[in-house]
Amino acid sequence: MMKKIVTSNLGYRPGNLLWTVIVGFLSVTFVQGQTPSDALMMPTGDICILFNHDVGSFDRYWEGSDLRSNETIATVHRNTTLPMAAIGVLNSLNFYVGVPYVHTKSSNPNGGRFEGASGFQDLTLALKYRALKKTLGPGDLSLFSAVAFSTPISNYLSDYQPYSLGLGAPEFSLRGIAQYRFHNGLYARAGAAHLWRGYTEAERDYYYNDGSYYTAWMDVPNAWNLDAAVGMWLSNGSLKLEVNYTGLKSTSGDDVRDYNAAQPTNKVKFDKIGFSVQYYFPSIKGLGVLAYHSRNFDGLNGPKMNNTGAGLTYQFNFKKKTDEIDMEIE
Repeated sequence: MMKKIVTSNLGYRPGNLLWTVIVGFLSVTFVQGQTPSDALMMPTGDICILFNHDVGSFDRYWEGSDLRSNETIATVHRNTTLPMAAIGVLNSLNFYVGVPYVHTKSSNPNGGRFEGASGFQDLTLALKYRALKKTLGPGDLSLFSAVAFSTPISNYLSDYQPYSLGLGAPEFSLRGIAQYRFHNGLYARAGAAHLWRGYTEAERDYYYNDGSYYTAWMDVPNAWNLDAAVGMWLSNGSLKLEVNYTGLKSTSGDDVRDYNAAQPTNKVKFDKIGFSVQYYFPSIKGLGVLAYHSRNFDGLNGPKMNNTGAGLTYQFNFKKKTDEIDMEIE
């Protein structure tokens, strides 16, 4: 069945817009660089600091499977600033910690009824373990596993859509990653994760989720996350180019109903494709830059989001001199 695009001139209906889903760990929480979802590992004692800024926006969204627009709020903007640290505990074990700061607003100041929101979102902690690295044919096969936990670090309103900072619920994820890298620098990577989510508290004592619930506690649906990438290392490992796919699908939940508020119990799905560039300066050991862009091309109960971001990374080892640092490229 073909999807329809519906333009609304009826004013802002909060039930027709969902929050931007930040997919556990992939979602913009840890975007690029040495992350829990890639195949980069740092040696023991290395620390990589990432400072990233992401600009997201949407002017259309899926209400159920129907693609809609709303002229009252025009374009919704979501800016995320992420400081993150990645630590090489062992050569085969890395630890990650990050706390994003999020600011949301609408481009239409004449909507007049709703303000955006800003504040720190969720504290995220993760461990990534390299279980295997083996030469097979013209390249190397690497297998990884990653566990992550996140929890809100501020008292933001999770039921304030589409301006909420996040889901407002604790989340635990388990991820598997496989990569094959040819000796010429070409690589392909795939990963899958299951996200277990808890409850979030709304500022109301009744809500509807395919039935009436007389409580302020909402059960946020669990989800599956899939990602895949094809990339190339160039210039003796200084430049990385990558095309990637990210998908999310809730395992339960309800659809956004007409003229009703969106809520954290909704069933969300999206498919996103993106491109990233990362460069490490040979003349300035440890310093790197990154840039990326991604677009949602399909979805369910969520925004048709575009994201563009850029960041700086700096890697050092507290036991070594700066000019001795060398990140391990898988």
